[in-house]
Amino acid sequence: MLFLIILILSFAGGYFLPWWIVAIAAFGAAFFIGKTPARSFWSGFAAVFIGWTVLALFKSIPNDHILASRVVLLFPLPHNWIWLLIITAVIGGLVGGMSALSGVLLKKAVSKSDQ
Repeated sequence: MLFLIILILSFAGGYFLPWWIVAIAAFGAAFFIGKTPARSFWSGFAAVFIGWTVLALFKSIPNDHILASRVVLLFPLPHNWIWLLIITAVIGGLVGGMSALSGVLLKKAVSKSDQ
C-alpha cells in the first residue's frame, strides 16, 4: 500500500511540481502508514525509481532520446542514453527511500516520546 501511494504521488507530482516533491510525498506517506524502517525504505526507493523512470521515458521517447544522448556525453559513462536514465532513477530512488525511512523513524521517535 505504501509503495502504491508513493508511486502515485511522485508520478503525479513529477508533472507539475519540482523534483524534490517526491521527498515530501515519501516522507508523509511513510510517516502516516509506514510500518517498519526496511519496508518503508524499499517502498520509497522502488516507487520513486519506477516513477522517475516512466516520467523520463515519457519525456525522452517523443524526441528520439536526442537530449538524453547529448547529456550523457558530459559524463564519464558509456555513450548510451540508458545509462543516464538508470543513474537518474537510482538517485531518485535513494531520495525516495531515505525520505520514507526518515518518515517512519520520526513516527517511531514521536510515538516513543508520547509514552
